Amino acid sequence: MTIIANYIRQQPQHQTQLIEIYQAILAVVPQETTEKIAYGMPTFYLNGNLVHFAAAKQHLGFYPTPSAIQRFSKELRPFKPSKGAIQFPYTQELPLSLIQEIVKFRVQENMKSVGQKSL
Repeated sequence: MTIIANYIRQQPQHQTQLIEIYQAILAVVPQETTEKIAYGMPTFYLNGNLVHFAAAKQHLGFYPTPSAIQRFSKELRPFKPSKGAIQFPYTQELPLSLIQEIVKFRVQENMKSVGQKSL
């Protein structure tokens, strides 16, 4: 079991949404991406932190960095974006395709930052 899968298993509620976002991210990150817990949250890491996510009481928090939030600001309007976070209410369906596009953007950013070929 991975460290993130273990985190999800330990959450008393909202496991369905956590599994959905975890699987959506796994589907688009390069194979060399690693998983860890950073700042108490599940984190995908590739040449630096890609994205974090965490269960909160009323929403799923998604933390893709300010640059990603700025890049996808129009698409994120229905949610509660701030400078570095997005709140996806549990009462709404997760926008998995949008989450995947944000993750792909972050992969490209991190690959470019170290001079590697992006996806």
